[in-house]
Amino acid sequence: MTTTVAGQTLTGAPLLEVEGVSKSFPGVKALSDMRLDLRRGEVLALVGENGAGKSTLMKLLSGIYTADAGQFRLNGRPFHATKPKQALELGISIIHQDFNLMPHLTVAQNIFIGREPSAGRFLLSERELNAKAKDLVARLQLPLNVKQLVGNLTVAKQQMVEIAKALSYDAKVLIMDEPTAALNYAEVATLHEVIRRFVREDTGVIYISHRIDELKAIADRITVIRDGKYVDTVDTQATSMKEVISMMVGRTLTSDARPEGVRSDREVLLSVRGLSTKSLLKDVSFELRKGEILGFAGLMGAGRTEVARALVGADKIDTGTIELRGKTVKIANPAVAAKHRIGYLSEDRKHFGLLLEQDVNANIALSSVSELSTKLGFVKDRALRAKSEEYVTSLKIKTPSINQTTKNLSGGNQQKVVMAKWLVKDCDILIFDEPTRGIDVGAKEEIYGLLNELAAQGKSIIMISSELPEVLRMSHRIVVMCEGRVTGLLDADEAAQENVMHYATLRPDENPADAPELGAEPPRPEAEPTPEQPGRGAGE
Repeated sequence: MTTTVAGQTLTGAPLLEVEGVSKSFPGVKALSDMRLDLRRGEVLALVGENGAGKSTLMKLLSGIYTADAGQFRLNGRPFHATKPKQALELGISIIHQDFNLMPHLTVAQNIFIGREPSAGRFLLSERELNAKAKDLVARLQLPLNVKQLVGNLTVAKQQMVEIAKALSYDAKVLIMDEPTAALNYAEVATLHEVIRRFVREDTGVIYISHRIDELKAIADRITVIRDGKYVDTVDTQATSMKEVISMMVGRTLTSDARPEGVRSDREVLLSVRGLSTKSLLKDVSFELRKGEILGFAGLMGAGRTEVARALVGADKIDTGTIELRGKTVKIANPAVAAKHRIGYLSEDRKHFGLLLEQDVNANIALSSVSELSTKLGFVKDRALRAKSEEYVTSLKIKTPSINQTTKNLSGGNQQKVVMAKWLVKDCDILIFDEPTRGIDVGAKEEIYGLLNELAAQGKSIIMISSELPEVLRMSHRIVVMCEGRVTGLLDADEAAQENVMHYATLRPDENPADAPELGAEPPRPEAEPTPEQPGRGAGE
């Protein structure tokens, strides 16, 4: 490949090069002698466990952080971006793992913030702004209403706004830090198409993802880093994903077999009947048994998160009943749910699960301050800190100490802090909404083991996940939803991806005769739509 840059002809030169880069924070060596090269017209995957240094490297490239040592070259020429604006002017655009959106502004306003078209000296042209945004989202095939407030969007759609915002610049290097963490299979396929249209002879993509199974579909090469150091770069098609995972974690992971169904004679701990809300849910019914992991599957907008929020009183129930151990209960808010020993781990941990400016110790104690206080209301600081230390050790939370500010932890370790908060509470029912979102494969295995251990101890777990292999692997039974209704209930031994996808796309208004009875025999796989055909049932 030959490219002319600044009057010079470069043959086969990488689009972007990183050499000998190091970066330290107080008490942490984030990167040491890091290297990376992105070729022209390439999608380069960057993988590693949480805390390996992936996000730190991307923030160095995009001008958010400044390197302690090392060199960066773009098109063969050294560059040093000290501000995000400088990186954008150089043609380096990043989609952050943590959203950088303004919830009180519309989709269009967020996409073109600071670049709004004017309608005069002091006025902005809202009409032209919306038209530009509408053209962009249509070209990217993103299901967004450009006039809607970003604060009213789901996590998945907020991620789509970030994607549109990044691609609105004339980028040469596009960095995607966990862009599909909140997306389902259909949305991932859409994003991959967007990426393929973007990649040309003068552009390239650095793609960070914990969804190892998607790398074969999108990445040309894979660069692996571990503990802040470069490990290797391999050709995707010539390397198995098991080899990649082994390089990431420094060991071989063994997957456990799928669970057997929970015996029907187990105590029914939670019974939900006819649950409906004005916004979405319609006549939702299911049971949760003691020691069971009950998976909830469905496409975006199916109502899985809404069920969880209704159960803990975060959303108002219109009709329906909730029974705990055979007794009807009224749960007005999450505090009441906690008193009934029901813990809810939200899919949006940063807004609803953590106090990011507080330390790890304070966050772990959030749900159980009353239990760790004297009768006079004084907190038992020694007992609290002992509990925090216990769960930091048992959950393998990577932190210099329990005094570390939570926002400084990696995404996976923040998720573990949320889990520790509810484990200290010793809840009987735990609702995990996307428990492994943004978490690397090694940490996933640890969380899977923890969930199985909790179930073996008699805890009852509701697990909501957009990753179908995860639902199939972990669940004793699977509740499948579409557009606010339960469309199927599958035992572990009869669940398969084809069967789940059938029920996940089974809209009652389109297929009234096909609506299955709960627990009915699933359809034959050959009659099923594939995961690439899930347009129906998105419901949002």
